[in-house]
Amino acid sequence: MQVIVDNLDAFGRGAWGTIVLFFWSTLGSLVLGTLLAVFRVSPSPALRAVGTIYVNLFRNTPLTLIMVFCVLCLPILQITFTEDSGRQYRAYAVLALVAYTSSFVCEAIRSGINTVPVGQAEAARAIGLPFTKVLSLVVLPQAFRAVVPPLGSILNALLKNTSVASAANNFELISAMRGLVEQNGNAVIAVLIGTTVTYVVLALLLFAGVEVLERALDRDRKGARA
Repeated sequence: MQVIVDNLDAFGRGAWGTIVLFFWSTLGSLVLGTLLAVFRVSPSPALRAVGTIYVNLFRNTPLTLIMVFCVLCLPILQITFTEDSGRQYRAYAVLALVAYTSSFVCEAIRSGINTVPVGQAEAARAIGLPFTKVLSLVVLPQAFRAVVPPLGSILNALLKNTSVASAANNFELISAMRGLVEQNGNAVIAVLIGTTVTYVVLALLLFAGVEVLERALDRDRKGARA
């Protein structure tokens, strides 16, 4: 296990790369997933069709395929975000992760919307609130409270899916692991154990944050009822 102690800096840099990918992918997935959920429950048939097609397409397409498309095809289409190659590949990886994960976030939020009593939305419309106000003021706040646990599971899957970004020239935990295996061929098991422990620590921190958020929202809900 000495190889783990001697290369804590490499594991740290890999973990930081994973955290950066995870942060931006989470932010993008929550925004796009919420928008898609709104499309899915919209009174407009066109918006509902767009949301349904997107979810069915990306939820049933392997993440690896989406990642390969973003990394290989977007440059051919001359779709770039920066001149820095490192940031460019990171942007492609985040785009692929967001495109894939947002379809699952959408369905989780839509299920939360369905838990909100219909009478509340009807009452909001009865006092003259438009569809967007009904969603933003009445439906979505309650829906988010209901879907914190499933969203935590989706984000945990996203955390592990960042490993696919290593194939897109991004430095994260799997990239660090490969480098350490090449340098320490006689300590492969130790390197794998170190990588596994790092992922477990990140996942535990994520679930701890989700639990704190869930408890805070539960206290707010009980306080509102009181």
